[in-house]
Amino acid sequence: MGRIERLSRNLFGAWFQLRRCFPSTLLDEMATAIHDGERHHRGELRFAVESRLSPSAVWAGVTARQRAQQVFSQLGVWDTELNTGVLIYVLLAERRIEIVADRGLVERVERGAWERVCAGMRAAFAAGHWREGSLEGIAEIHALARACFPSDGRDNPDELPDRPVLL
Repeated sequence: MGRIERLSRNLFGAWFQLRRCFPSTLLDEMATAIHDGERHHRGELRFAVESRLSPSAVWAGVTARQRAQQVFSQLGVWDTELNTGVLIYVLLAERRIEIVADRGLVERVERGAWERVCAGMRAAFAAGHWREGSLEGIAEIHALARACFPSDGRDNPDELPDRPVLL
């Protein structure tokens, strides 16, 4: 996608549908799914949805991946005891989904697994199934984290907020 097309999508695309696609009831459901899933592994999951990028960011060539990495840092997803934080980032205007994982998980999960999660979410979102795509993506991340860092039966403190962030 060229710079002009990206600029057009971020200025005039479906970004204004943020609250329709992610209403507070869905955000509540997602927070519960994140919280409940984290009880079964030692990872931490954050979910962020951004309506659009600023025109200056698009013009400067900031990609959805680069923005996801910025959000990963801004939300402190990297700041977990075992380096097992994961961010699911959705850029609504460009219909992009990026997963950024901290080094504890990157070392243990094959890159294709992250791409499969994104593909499943993208297919659900394209069909207008925002709830199903979000909850399935969360469940798949939990399964990956559980395989690499299962709960050891001790209390697993919540290191990061569970509620999805709308940017």
